[in-house]
Amino acid sequence: MRFLLDTHLLLWWLSNSPLLSAQAAELIGDPANTIFVSAVSHWEVWLKSSIGKLRVPAGFGQRMVAESFVELPLRTEHTSAVAALEWHHRDPFDRMLIAQAIREDLVLLTADKALRAYGQSVRVAG
Repeated sequence: MRFLLDTHLLLWWLSNSPLLSAQAAELIGDPANTIFVSAVSHWEVWLKSSIGKLRVPAGFGQRMVAESFVELPLRTEHTSAVAALEWHHRDPFDRMLIAQAIREDLVLLTADKALRAYGQSVRVAG
């Protein structure tokens, strides 16, 4: 499968967090799956870090380079797709990730149960 990682799963994976479920770890670590990481997640990490809402895990940059994740840039068609989304969720970063998943035919892998409302474009691993 082709998964787009939600930002919190990315951080949990890179920091070996106990918050990462066994199911999520199995899906991320399965070489049969292609794992995408969005520029949106990098933006969220560094923005929240700069305002003190998030502590970036040690070695974040080096761990990102070491992973075989596919980088997903943010494109205009992704930003316009947000307008078509129902308002099941208000977080702008999550909404953009969902729009990207839909436009790129990916499945957003998350632990956020509230995102289930977006249907088949989301898989809650928990």
